[in-house]
Amino acid sequence: MTVAVVDLKTAPLPKPKLQWRAALRALGRLLNDKEDTGQVFEIMRALNGTATRDCYLKLMTTVQGGKIAYQRDELAAKLMDDAWLDAFAPGTVGAAYRDFIRTEQLSAEGLAEISRMGDNKGVDLQHPYAWMGRRTRDVHDIWHILSGYHRDGLGEACLVAFSYAQTKGLGWALIGLGAAVRSRGTGQPYAKAIWQGYKRGKAAVWLLGEDYDRLLNEPLEAARRRLNITPATLYNSIPQAARDWTPEQMAMAA
Repeated sequence: MTVAVVDLKTAPLPKPKLQWRAALRALGRLLNDKEDTGQVFEIMRALNGTATRDCYLKLMTTVQGGKIAYQRDELAAKLMDDAWLDAFAPGTVGAAYRDFIRTEQLSAEGLAEISRMGDNKGVDLQHPYAWMGRRTRDVHDIWHILSGYHRDGLGEACLVAFSYAQTKGLGWALIGLGAAVRSRGTGQPYAKAIWQGYKRGKAAVWLLGEDYDRLLNEPLEAARRRLNITPATLYNSIPQAARDWTPEQMAMAA
C-alpha cells in the first residue's frame, strides 16, 4: 500500500495576495474607533499573507510543537469554560486572565465571532494553518496579561507591535505604524512606547509555541521571567489618562 505524504509547505490553501488599499481603509476606521475590532481582522486578512502558515511550520520545529499540533486544542473553548477559569490559583497567569476578561466584559467566543465577520470563510476550516490562525487569535488577551499592556488605545498599539515581532504578520506592523504616526505632536512618547513593544516582543520567547495549559497555571511574574518578557517601562511612564487612542484624548495629552 502506498501512503500519500503531504508537504505542508505546498498544502492546498490559496496563496493570499497582499491588499494594501483594503488594509489602509480598515486602518483609518480602526484609528478613529479602537473598539471596532472587526477592522483588525480586515487588516490581517489583507496583509498577513503566509505569516500564519510560517508560524505553523515554525511550531513544528520546536521541542513540544509536534505534540501541540497533534492535540490541536481549540483554546477558545477552554477560555469560555467558567469552571476551568475559576480553578486557577491566585497570582497565576490564568487568574490574571480570568479577572481581566471579567472586568473588561470580554470573551474568547466574542472575539471569535468578530473574526468570522465579513469575507472570512476560512477561519473555521479543519486545516492546520487555519487552526494556527485561531490559536493566534485566541491568545491575544493572554498576551495582554503577559505583556502588561492594558486595553486602552496605547496598550493595544504596543501589543500589536509586540505581536508583529512574534508573528511577522504585516497587518500587525501596519496597525502599530499607523498608531505611531497618529501620535505625532502630542508631547507624549507614544511612538517610543510602541517601538519598545516591538523590541519586547522580539526579545521574548516565541509565545505561540507555548503549552498554554502549563503557562496559565504558572505564577505571573515567574512566567514573565521565564519567557523573557521585560517591563513595559515607556508605556507605564505615560499617565493612564493619556493612554487612550482617541484624537481628543491625545490632543489633551499634548
